[in-house]
Amino acid sequence: MKKMVIGGIILVVALMVGTYFVAGDAFQSDDYINTLTMIGAFAIIAITVATALKYVNQIKNDTATGELADESWDGIGEFKNPIPSGWGIIFIGTIVWMIWYWFVGYPTTQFSQIGQYNEEVLESNAKFEKTWANPSKETLTAMGESVFLVQCAPCHGVDAEGIDGKAQDLTHRLSKAQILHTINNGQHSLNYPMGAMPPGMASGEGAEKIATWIAGGMKGEQPAEFAACASCHGPDGKGNNGMAPNLKEYDETIVKHVLENGKKGAIGTMPSFKGRLTETQEKAISAFLISIKGE
Repeated sequence: MKKMVIGGIILVVALMVGTYFVAGDAFQSDDYINTLTMIGAFAIIAITVATALKYVNQIKNDTATGELADESWDGIGEFKNPIPSGWGIIFIGTIVWMIWYWFVGYPTTQFSQIGQYNEEVLESNAKFEKTWANPSKETLTAMGESVFLVQCAPCHGVDAEGIDGKAQDLTHRLSKAQILHTINNGQHSLNYPMGAMPPGMASGEGAEKIATWIAGGMKGEQPAEFAACASCHGPDGKGNNGMAPNLKEYDETIVKHVLENGKKGAIGTMPSFKGRLTETQEKAISAFLISIKGE
């Protein structure tokens, strides 16, 4: 026991010295909280080592006593001894503390930097929406350009042309390759009211005609095969008043759906921007994209 006590004292001293070298600047601070924290750390070290030594000594030297229970398993019996009162009190106290922590204590009712940040963001967004409740078209376009340069340009480029084809060219609505891919594979990532577009709505020469006509800006004579598309996208291809994607140009509805749902692209999946932009900012990006559409 004497050797164990000496070893414990040495361990306590070593741990305290190690703690001091790691965080000893707390004693050099004018903040008494840091000093109390360091003292608390020393106390925890001492109590932990002393408790460990106590129970190690009991394991080595104590002899079990009491009345054996009738049951035994492979010759191993169990004494009918009550649990240690201190252990029982601590166990019950831990449960009480857990309930308090979940329903009363931190972090449910205490200060939180994340919570404060979220509250300030919501307050700022509400103020922003109130200030720009009825912006002019020119204001929306200018605002949209600012939002685009911060949120969209890293992938689509400052000119919105997709950085050498690595992302969607936003100055043009759709390319022939994109249209053919959608015809062949279907589409349901944008969650429009009309639902999923099934694959194989057209094939072969018919699909080629549809893709060429839409990619060309839907100019000239409409191919007869487009009738399969018109049932959802409308005879003019503009999406049946927001029920399906607008095939002709970017409008407020399609921008909103893409921003809120994300979209798979050439360089990966565009994440959802839902909650990151206000309704006015979404309208502003739409106004900006419409203003830069190519011929």
